[in-house]
Amino acid sequence: MGRAIVRQPKVFLFDEPLSNLDAKTRVSTRKEISKLHSSLNATMIYVTHDQTEAMTMGDRICVMHEGEIMQTAQPLDLYNKPANLFVAGFIGNPPMNFVKGRIERKEGKLQFLEISDSENAIHVELDPALAHQAEPFVGKDLILGIRPENIQLSMDKSQVEKPVELDIEMVEPLGNETLLHLTNGTTSLTARATNDSPFKAGQRTKVSFDQKNVHLFDPITEASLASI
Repeated sequence: MGRAIVRQPKVFLFDEPLSNLDAKTRVSTRKEISKLHSSLNATMIYVTHDQTEAMTMGDRICVMHEGEIMQTAQPLDLYNKPANLFVAGFIGNPPMNFVKGRIERKEGKLQFLEISDSENAIHVELDPALAHQAEPFVGKDLILGIRPENIQLSMDKSQVEKPVELDIEMVEPLGNETLLHLTNGTTSLTARATNDSPFKAGQRTKVSFDQKNVHLFDPITEASLASI
């Protein structure tokens, strides 16, 4: 029997093709594979543990954990609308921050209160959209998620709406941005700041959360309340 030659395959499978390359070569090869994908107009199934490869190369990403599909969506939907704690913590660098707390009703409004003995425990008065999600969990535990870029920072209390004070443990200048590592003694958070920000390790800063980008998760099922 003669050998069959596949000249125009409909599907290509890549299994960790860049894992053994150095960083510079990985970037250039990633670009070439993306160009090849566009020119061939064929389906490519690309397996990787590198979220940068997945986010930059994939039209649609399937996130798996321990053999189970966690979520399948377009890259930015995974980032902005994670279906559960695993996806929220896996996609993004630095990863999403998580705070354990409870939902309480105070003066007719719902609040997220961190489970903490700290005098600077994190508390968030929920806006109407988040309050609607959290209503069935009044008096129960929840996990709040917030990405580093959605933490608002200021040394001036008047410039941050309903702030919480946190200590700056470490400042990491990365060139294009600066990462601040914050704590209140119970919870540690990572926040993004600009390179010209005045923050220094050992200082205390006022912090609030952009509620349009706050995520709430059921601590038992780990599902996002937005997807329930």
